[in-house]
Amino acid sequence: MPHFQLCIIGAGSGNSIIDERFDGWSVALVDDGRPFGGTCLNHGCIPTKMFVHPADLCALPADAARVGVTMTPPTADFAAIRDRIFGRIDPIAAGGEAWRAAASNVTLYRETARFVAPRTLQVGDQVVTADRFVIAAGSRVVRPPIEGLGAPAVAGRVHTSDTIMRIDALPASLVIVGGGFVAAEFAHVFAAFGTRVTVLARGDRLLRKEDAEISRRYTEAAASYVDLRLNSRATRADATPDGVRLTLEGPDGPASVEADLVLIATGRRPNGDRLDVTRAGVELDEAGYVVVDEFQRTTADGVWALGDVCSPQQLKHVANHEARVVQHNLLHPEAPVAADHRFVPHAVFGRPQVASVGLTEDAARAAGIDVAVAVQEYADVAYGWALEDSGHCCKLVADRATGLLVGAHLIGPEASVLIQPLIQGMGLKTDVKTLARGQYWIHPSLAEVVENALLALQLPGGQR
Repeated sequence: MPHFQLCIIGAGSGNSIIDERFDGWSVALVDDGRPFGGTCLNHGCIPTKMFVHPADLCALPADAARVGVTMTPPTADFAAIRDRIFGRIDPIAAGGEAWRAAASNVTLYRETARFVAPRTLQVGDQVVTADRFVIAAGSRVVRPPIEGLGAPAVAGRVHTSDTIMRIDALPASLVIVGGGFVAAEFAHVFAAFGTRVTVLARGDRLLRKEDAEISRRYTEAAASYVDLRLNSRATRADATPDGVRLTLEGPDGPASVEADLVLIATGRRPNGDRLDVTRAGVELDEAGYVVVDEFQRTTADGVWALGDVCSPQQLKHVANHEARVVQHNLLHPEAPVAADHRFVPHAVFGRPQVASVGLTEDAARAAGIDVAVAVQEYADVAYGWALEDSGHCCKLVADRATGLLVGAHLIGPEASVLIQPLIQGMGLKTDVKTLARGQYWIHPSLAEVVENALLALQLPGGQR
């Protein structure tokens, strides 16, 4: 029975724990994912954004027309885009696996694992034990209970984010089931490439977890380039000669929609249950996430967890932060550090971009905070004039008692970049007045939309 000082389950952010400081440790790294390297590298953040950039380029003619420039309608060579992306990613995944397999102190297991007892793991036909475990096993896509979705004649035309980016050719039509960030990003990508896209959302808006103002604006924007079916759900899938027909329940009664392909984008589920972690004394919460404390320790002695398996945010930058915390605490158990999840930002790379950090206005009010709120339109700053922008904004939520931001929400060009000084200000507890006037803001840059939003907050003492 192989025994190790450390066993890490998951080759995404968990893999980054093993650096030169662990050269003297015997380490097992367990991952059955194909290819190697976790969701972000192979199925998530990185390839999707590599698809988003050419999609943004394909969408340029509509933007150019607003400022008097006529551009030839672009065409997207999907196979070339796909091959460029995975021609870069796949060698990185293969190289990472080969490098880990060659490490003298690391034993790489490429098989499915399950706990059978505390700190005891069944890996294929072997039983592995270790002094310490790190569970970094990520999450998996959720498939809704749609009748017929798994039928042989249908299943080959149904994709998830794990498979849709590797299809052979651009479909003429695509139905996306879901209304969150995965649905939003792929709707932008395929619509920009020329596919007729239908989005089925169970709620009355897309991106419902965003601030209500941002969600409303995004929904209106998306409706201009996709067939958006709100308050609708698919109940049945049937094969047609050319694709799939989904039977729907919606606000106007039964309906149907047909497409070449279907993309299921209804969320992800943590993988703790697949590992039988409860057999190791590791508790799961009601949603299936591994329960951890501020030091990323689970309820089992000597077992830590990080990333999607324990973090509802399901964000790579959160997993990376938690990996650094776990790494430190493994190396310095006498002086553990806590994870900092106070202000976790995120971005949606759809059309338009969305970025957010902290509380929405509704959540702040529900928490009893006396808030000041400002909404600054892109169209009201000089660079917004250059863009002939409409419909995009920066919305800030501040605590009137402390003068600190508690939430920041942007929708529009470069939202994922423009939000960064606000994230920094919240993390460093910089008050709104100092954040607005304690630095220069380049004129006439788009960053002035952030400056002006800060100045517009009605706080005691004024900002000007």
